[in-house]
Order: sequence, then structure tokens, then C-alpha cells
Amino acid sequence: MQKKTISTLIVLLIPCLLFAQKLSKLPEYKLSQNEVESHLRFLASDEMLGRRTGEITNNVAARYIAEQFRLAGVKPVEGQKDFLQTVPLELSKPAKFGNLVANNETLELSKDFIVLSGKETKLENIPVVFVGYGWIDDKQNDYSGIDVKGKIVVCQFGIPDNDQPYQNMIGSTKKIKFAAENGALALVQIYNLSFPFASITRNFGGEKLSAASNVNSDIPHIWVNSTFSKKFTKENLKTLSLNTGEVNKQSVPAYNVVGVIKGSDPVLKNEYMVLSAHFDHIGAGKNRGKVTESDTIFNGTRDNATGTTAILMAAQSFAKLKSKRSILLLAYTGEELGMLGSKYYAEHPLIPLKSCIFDLNSDGAGYNDSTKVTIIGLNRTDAEQEIIKASKAFGLEAINDPVPEQNLFDRSDNVSLAAKGIPAPNYSPGLTAFDAEIGKYYHQAADNPENVSMSYITRFCQAFIYSARLIANKPNAPKWNAGDKYEKVGQELYGK
Repeated sequence: MQKKTISTLIVLLIPCLLFAQKLSKLPEYKLSQNEVESHLRFLASDEMLGRRTGEITNNVAARYIAEQFRLAGVKPVEGQKDFLQTVPLELSKPAKFGNLVANNETLELSKDFIVLSGKETKLENIPVVFVGYGWIDDKQNDYSGIDVKGKIVVCQFGIPDNDQPYQNMIGSTKKIKFAAENGALALVQIYNLSFPFASITRNFGGEKLSAASNVNSDIPHIWVNSTFSKKFTKENLKTLSLNTGEVNKQSVPAYNVVGVIKGSDPVLKNEYMVLSAHFDHIGAGKNRGKVTESDTIFNGTRDNATGTTAILMAAQSFAKLKSKRSILLLAYTGEELGMLGSKYYAEHPLIPLKSCIFDLNSDGAGYNDSTKVTIIGLNRTDAEQEIIKASKAFGLEAINDPVPEQNLFDRSDNVSLAAKGIPAPNYSPGLTAFDAEIGKYYHQAADNPENVSMSYITRFCQAFIYSARLIANKPNAPKWNAGDKYEKVGQELYGK
């Protein structure tokens, strides 16, 4: 009986021993904690001043990542001279004065309306024309048959047939082009979203960095508070007068960092496993958030020097031992300003999107459980088991999104490629709830390298890399699970 028990134990132990032996040969198994710490401490150092997009230290971070790629043996995408992809951004400085007169009532700048763009303009009693949404695409033209030349256009806020607030905001910024091309003297939109107009004023009416609009329009573009919606109707409004200052705009340099490690399989190397993370944070100074006398820098150790370090270490591991599929490394700028870098890459990919079979993005607010990793979207693709297995190999439990009401999947860079159809979960440090431990560091000046566990961050990087390796070596490309909201666009992308 005893001999049988021993034999059974041996049979059970052999696969475990073989797996441990195989794991020990992987570069990620031998990953250096000292090197993880050095990357983390550099990126999140006080000298980097919070890596804010549009500031010089953000570009320093981009160059650091690029040169670490080069040192590891990563190559630029074929046809590209460097690892840096220019992301066109523009800095807008608000109008210094402005008033808008409707039916003898004067609206105040910043309180009742904001000016998004335009030269200094003074117009007296100009006829008003209402044009629905003021939208033009291949499905509709709200200017068709309407003469707006020499008049002020008034339209509904947002874009047709869309209930997504962010998309409506971005779409609304584009409509000035349609008004200008049709000869209007100004465009006025009546804001109607649920967000308070005061927050709109803060985010759109002040100095801001955003994606370059590529619209060289001199006419004023105005958003009016919804409290005036009953007064801005065809029945009640026939003319408008306005006097607005110039919104000054200037180009700002910013960069994504893009590198490639070719795969080892003669066929599968034509497919790409994407590893991504954003390297920007929110900057420094009391205008960025809560500070203390001794600390005014938002270092962004957890968000997202950690994710950036993970892809730097992945670059080393995959360069030393290639996976069957090729690896596409994407370090994004501008996530904190509205995912500017990842959205730009999704529209201007350096590798065809249909060749990219999966994106494992790494971003997070922090961690409150160092025995876990939290995968936002773990159960949304058929790569779930590979991620669970790889995480377990380094002593970490992979858990699914614990706070689905926060809609985290659509709030990080992974969604930029997911919306194009590429399966793209987000691999985060162990988050079990948005509790006090998370709040103590999330977007706080206290988020410094000194108060993270370097041993945990090292295991996090190892599990992230091994997850990517298992997925990159899968016989069949991963896909969205049936019924996922991105399944259809995925089928369209891959022709399935």
C-alpha cells in the first residue's frame, strides 16, 4: 500500500517537475529585480516631473524607452527610421474675453458659454440658421439645401445616432469644419450632456492639450450651456451678436514608441502579439491635484511606470527567446489626456491591424492585494486560461474585473485597439476594490517608488511576460468570446 502511494506521488510530481524545469529556462524566470527597480525609479523619479504629455520630460521618457528597446535588440518597424511615432497634438489657450447677446440677454464667457476655437471676432445682429446636428458624412448632410453663407449656424450638440458622451464631445469639436466650408461666420452648439457645464468649462474652456484638429478655421466655435436651450430655438432666436477674443493654438511635439521583435515560426511570425502600456502621467504642481509642502510631483509609479517597466522587461525577454509570433511593443503617450497616443496609433498603425491578433495592455490605478493580478476583460477572450496559468506560475492569482460598474475596460488604452476588433484585455496589479489603499496613491503626489513592493512588481512583470508568451505561442489566434460587444468588429477585421 505504501509503495503504491509513493508511486502515485511520483507520477503526480513528474509533470510538476518538468514544468518547473521548463519555466526555469525562460528569460522572464531569471528577470532581475534590480533592473525592474532601476527602470521604475528612473521613470517615476522627481527629475521626470510627472512625465506630463506636452512637457519635455514626457519626451525624455519616450527617448529612454526607445533606447532601452534598442539596447535589448528590438528593431523599429520596417520602413521606420526610429522607434518614435509622432503624435500630432495642439495646445489651445483660451479667449481672454467674450460675450454673446441673444434677444437682448448677454451671456458670460466661461459661465454661460465657452469658445473652442476662432480668431478675435465681432459680429452685430447676424441672422441665425438652424441646421440640426450640423453634421456631414456619407449618411447625411445637415447643410443640404440650406444657405448659411454670411450667417451664424446654431445646431444640436453631439453627433447623430450616438449615445456615448465622449464620442459626442469629440464629434462636436469636428463640426466647425462643416460650418466654415459652407460659409458660416460662426458655429454655436447647445450643450446637452449630463455632465455639469462647469466641468465642461474646466476641460474644454481653459488651456488644454488635445489631438491636432487639422481644421484651420478662423470662425468662432461656441458651446452654450443647456440652461439656454429654450431660448436658442427657431421660434425664439432670429439673430445673434458676439464679441470674442482669439483662441490661440500651437503645435506640441509628442511621441509613441513602437518596436518589433520578429517571431521564430516561419508562418506565425507574420502575426503580431501586441504588448502595450502608457508612459505619461499628470505632471507636477498644485494645479494638477492635491500636493504637500514637501511633495508637489505626481510621479505616477503605479500609473503607469509599472506597466511601462513591464513592457521594457518584455522587450528583453522576447529578444532573448523569441516567441512563435512576432511581438509588437507599443508605449503610448497622452493616456491621461484622453488616450491620445493609443487613439492616434489605432488610426495610423505601423503594422496592419488585421495582422495583430491580440493586445495585452498593462495599466492600473495601483494594488491592494499583492497575491493577485487583476485582468480587466479576463473572461472576454479565449486566452483566459493562458493568462491564469502564466500568473499562477509566478505565484499570482489572476482575477477578473472586480468593479464592472466602473467600466474600466473602456477607460484605458486597450480599448483603442479593442474598438478596432483586436482582443485586448488590460493586465493590472492586484486590485480588489477601489478602497482607501488605492485612493491613497491613485493620481496622488504620494505615488512614489519608495512605497511599492519591488518584489511584487518583479513578479507582476514576470507573469505579464509569460502570459504574453503563452498567447503568442498558441496554435490558433485568440478571439473574442461569443456575444462580446467587440466580437462583430473583430470578425469584420479578421474576415471571419
